[in-house]
Amino acid sequence: MQTLNFEFPADRPAARRAHVGVVGSGDLEVLMTPQTTGTARVRVRTSVDGFDTVWRIVLERFFARHRVAGAFELNDSGATPGVVTLRLRQAIEEGRS
Repeated sequence: MQTLNFEFPADRPAARRAHVGVVGSGDLEVLMTPQTTGTARVRVRTSVDGFDTVWRIVLERFFARHRVAGAFELNDSGATPGVVTLRLRQAIEEGRS
């Protein structure tokens, strides 16, 4: 099990908490808590070691487009980059008022 931490600039706080996805084979759970800090803080807990660079690139691309301020907890069980992006989009949609 590996834990990765990232931080990205963000200027749009989410309106409410969100919980999407599940921790299961090839899937991803995202927990989002709104923050007014001007940052998106992301903690990734993954069962797959050695993909630090892939995680960083996928998250950089996402938060460059979606500058949502909050604390994001991602619990991964082998999700592909496409699933990561999908679950993050679902979380920010659920977190809108």
